[in-house]
Amino acid sequence: MPSDQDDKSLLGGDLSVINVGLDKFASELAEHNVSVVHLDWKPPAGGGAELATLLSKMGT
Repeated sequence: MPSDQDDKSLLGGDLSVINVGLDKFASELAEHNVSVVHLDWKPPAGGGAELATLLSKMGT
């Protein structure tokens, strides 16, 4: 497994992540001392395609 130093040289610096969706990914990154911001996002209308289409028409 590569060391933290190997990761920094590969990426050119410290890693900062914006995690969208599953909070498990954010917590795993944080456990490895990665700077992470978690955005608790869910699909519009709970993922229902018909309702999402109706909502998108309301915004235009």
